[in-house]
Amino acid sequence: MRHLLSTRSLARDEAIALLDIAEDMAAVQHREVKKLPTLRGKTVVNLFFEDSTRTRISFEAAAKRLSADVINFSAKGSSVSKGESLKDTAQTLQAMGADGVVIRHHASGAPHTLATSGWIDAGVVNAGDGTHEHPTQALLDAFTMRSRLHGSASRGRGLDGVHVVIVGDILHSRVARSNVWLLATLGAEVTLVAPPTLVPVDTAGWPASVVFDLDEALATKPDVVMMLRIQAERMHGSFFPNSREYARTWGLDDARFSQLPTTTMVMHPGPMNRGLEISALAADSAQSTVREQVANGVSVRMAALYLLLSGERGDVR
Repeated sequence: MRHLLSTRSLARDEAIALLDIAEDMAAVQHREVKKLPTLRGKTVVNLFFEDSTRTRISFEAAAKRLSADVINFSAKGSSVSKGESLKDTAQTLQAMGADGVVIRHHASGAPHTLATSGWIDAGVVNAGDGTHEHPTQALLDAFTMRSRLHGSASRGRGLDGVHVVIVGDILHSRVARSNVWLLATLGAEVTLVAPPTLVPVDTAGWPASVVFDLDEALATKPDVVMMLRIQAERMHGSFFPNSREYARTWGLDDARFSQLPTTTMVMHPGPMNRGLEISALAADSAQSTVREQVANGVSVRMAALYLLLSGERGDVR
């Protein structure tokens, strides 16, 4: 694998192979010494033009557990805030000898531009770009679902027949987009639930169904309910009347949670707005996978960095 920019371009066997490698990486987390020498001598740069402490720390932990050197680059207070372009920044990293670049950017398509421009030879991982994609988040979500469903027998398996309901701000969510494509590739059935104002105009080409009634979607007794975070700017952007109305109509409150089968997983990419999109009861229940997702995120990102940086450079994918 040359770059990891999108889940839409991942073939089923590629996705399953990455998840299987993540199984091996997860086993390392239970050892007394949680380190592998695999990427010793390699340099990974976390290039974050947008704040995300959780994602940056997860990638940093993944790289360090593979013995890579890590450089954290934040756009705030850097040359970028003084007007330096993405091209100039990339060429600076190239001169420093970066082997891998993990980029998070507010502009959709920035990681693809970095990967295909010829400005840098490093492998590029998309850690979230605009309202486009966030592939490692979708991969860690799929890894978590697979582990809960199949346990130690999950290696080599997809998510065939699993029904996943994704609820919230689909319009602006890169997590939702990456999950839709990856889950469909792995054989899952996806239902999207959101206020009409927070659904993209054209979802005809998406491998998912769209409904606006959360109770209707939950009545199908899905295997997974994934609640998306509602960002503060949406609450004041006339996308829905107010936060109380959103919680009442599209939130996973105590009443809705209590009606779910005890086998239904409750997922959230974090950070959570308790009392808005998800109740404390649901977030802290045994059905919640929130903390598992954080731990699995390190394993999946270790697998991604391993695939990108451990072998010889191949063709661009």
